[in-house]
Amino acid sequence: MINAICLDDKYSTTKFTTQEKPEIVSSADDKFGSVLLLPEGEGRKGEGGLRTKGYFKTSYEDKPIISIVTVVYNGEKHIEKTIQSVITQTYDNIEYIIIDGGSTDGTLDIIKKFENFIDYWVSERDNGIYDAMNKGIDLASGGWINFMNAGDSFYTYTIIEDIFTKNSCKNIDIIYGDHNVVYPYKTKISQAGSIEKIWKGSQFCHQSSFISAKTHKRNKYNLQNRIGADFELFYSLYRQNKAFKYINTVIANYSAGGFSDVKRVDSIVGCWNVVEKNTMVNIYYLWIVLKELVKIELKKMIHYNKYKTP
Repeated sequence: MINAICLDDKYSTTKFTTQEKPEIVSSADDKFGSVLLLPEGEGRKGEGGLRTKGYFKTSYEDKPIISIVTVVYNGEKHIEKTIQSVITQTYDNIEYIIIDGGSTDGTLDIIKKFENFIDYWVSERDNGIYDAMNKGIDLASGGWINFMNAGDSFYTYTIIEDIFTKNSCKNIDIIYGDHNVVYPYKTKISQAGSIEKIWKGSQFCHQSSFISAKTHKRNKYNLQNRIGADFELFYSLYRQNKAFKYINTVIANYSAGGFSDVKRVDSIVGCWNVVEKNTMVNIYYLWIVLKELVKIELKKMIHYNKYKTP
């Protein structure tokens, strides 16, 4: 039995730590393993956190580690909200990892401010968001992995505890639920769709899902898919007959305005490229692409008429 050390009982990431290094794979030859620290990458600006100070996490039968990963680049306006959302969770065996893409604003200062409550953070150049997310998968030592990117947050401070103490997750590969979409002037609850309809596109967002680490380490994000690698991953897991479990609750606050929101048509076509094709699928995607193109033209006309000289 590993002796647990409580560094600070106020935070989810410091209640159960140990100075005994976990027996995890650190060899680069085993792509399904984990690493405690990343080998130095291009343009590294620093690393830190509990692991660099000799404190680690271990899973218990009734309290598995839940690994939360945040990827960020120049997110000084939003990163603190996300960090606070993670470290103030009531579940007390959370592992928190932050992957920064070499930010040039004040992001690193904010990360360092909280580094005593972060298991590991690193700042260096990467090849985009999905490369950063794959680094997070490599570093995760928990039983489940969630990606809560800068600007997003958990819906409540008890949500992780609620999910993993009130639900049976045995023999489940992916847990998913609803999310709250945060627009500039309003919010809207978006209910997750049926996983059987995933051929129509994303049925939930990655912020409102937890993937078993065993599954995620064997199924990483496709770096060639620059827009929708998260959808491609979930579609691939569905096609592999992995076990999905829907939990009828709002898990995350998702900030609207991401790349797939701005490039909506590109995002739809990206999903179309991934899914298995048949006549019904092609008609469906052709229809929603045409609808989006009409919306774009209507917005242009409204904007023109609003500002044109009388």
